[in-house]
Amino acid sequence: MYAITGITGKVGGAMARALLAADQPVRAVVRDATKGRQWAALGCEVAIAAMEDPGALTQAFEGATAVFILPPPVFDPEPFYPEAQAVIDSVVTALKAAKPARVVCLSTVGADAVQDNLLSQHTMMETALSALQLTLTFLRPAWFLDNAAWDVSSARETGLIHSFLAPTNRALPMVAAEDVGRVAAALIQQDWSGTRIVELEGPERVSPDDLAAAFTTVLGKPVRAVPVTRETWEALFRSQGMRNPQPRMRMLDGFNEGWIAFADESRTIMGTISAAAVVQALVAGEGA
Repeated sequence: MYAITGITGKVGGAMARALLAADQPVRAVVRDATKGRQWAALGCEVAIAAMEDPGALTQAFEGATAVFILPPPVFDPEPFYPEAQAVIDSVVTALKAAKPARVVCLSTVGADAVQDNLLSQHTMMETALSALQLTLTFLRPAWFLDNAAWDVSSARETGLIHSFLAPTNRALPMVAAEDVGRVAAALIQQDWSGTRIVELEGPERVSPDDLAAAFTTVLGKPVRAVPVTRETWEALFRSQGMRNPQPRMRMLDGFNEGWIAFADESRTIMGTISAAAVVQALVAGEGA
């Protein structure tokens, strides 16, 4: 039995579908029972548990051969990441009690960065789980191509995508969420010992200009990428409702300055889904 947290998102959903296609038993761990109905209809067991509830999470993990940990994203955290710490404490308690044979945890590129930034929440999770006696894989994907969903309306209406990654012609590791879920499904079925790190990027590196070119092809109209200047970030993020934008800003600095990156190519594997395919799906999903 494979217990999957985050199953209602793109990564967890793709992982579950891949396991079900391989005739593997899946337990969907959901916060809301109504969100578990579609997975029950597909043949999954359903367990109700919030990631911050160690008792419910323990019950959700009990009897599972392997567990997939997908920490809920917190884009506007309080200082010192108390939201992430609450999830980490709960997950640690549950894993200690349930003792699954294997654990795969979704982490991120940059989890090994020493500078504090938004992705430090994953660093905290890796540190906590590494202290346990677990057979453990940290899956560290690159920048998600699916973030281009934020650009669909602007590309269609103005012919522009506004990029926080600069310069816009610099290609970075990026990956589709569908690839992440598929690889996670493969990894959790493997036998291994100790703790391993697997880094994942797509079939080619992608720049904001490349994303603009993909939008140009899909929309049939010129689209170009324009950088959002660093000096405007804080005011912009606060105008969007963020109360603590500094971690997000430092994360973007990390990608732009190069200290959020894959450091060991020997542990990097390649996905198969292109940026063009992701953009086409995102545009189609918005009814273009």
